[in-house]
Amino acid sequence: MAWFPKTCVVVPFDFSEQSRTALETAHELVDDVAHLHVIHVLPQLVIAGPGVIWTTVDDEARVQHAQETFRDSFADSPFCHADFQVRVGDPGSEITTLAEQLHADLIVMPSHGRTGMDRLLIGSVAERVLRLAHCPVLILRGLSKHRG
Repeated sequence: MAWFPKTCVVVPFDFSEQSRTALETAHELVDDVAHLHVIHVLPQLVIAGPGVIWTTVDDEARVQHAQETFRDSFADSPFCHADFQVRVGDPGSEITTLAEQLHADLIVMPSHGRTGMDRLLIGSVAERVLRLAHCPVLILRGLSKHRG
């Protein structure tokens, strides 16, 4: 049980080992796994992409696949009882919007530790969440085994 248990913790989840560790850390901060609100954000489809043009890929199918993958990954785990949502859009905005809608006590997320050109080209979701969040944000650094 957490020393100061939270009643609503948002955890961005991208299926990486780092996000799994963030989920485990967040679990230590709540009394009940039902207080965990896990969010996976899918990027918007490129309108000129082949899958979109040929109507073989759509947001509904992508969302359903992400939901099934999460539930399958945690079928034998307490995390199967966590609230899991999939949204489409800008990750930083979607994460902070969910946290605000839920009146979250905390957002717990990893930093993938990108630097240099990678950070300039890709951007930092953690940095964007820090700027936009209405609640405290716990960034877990140093979770990557292969830092470069």
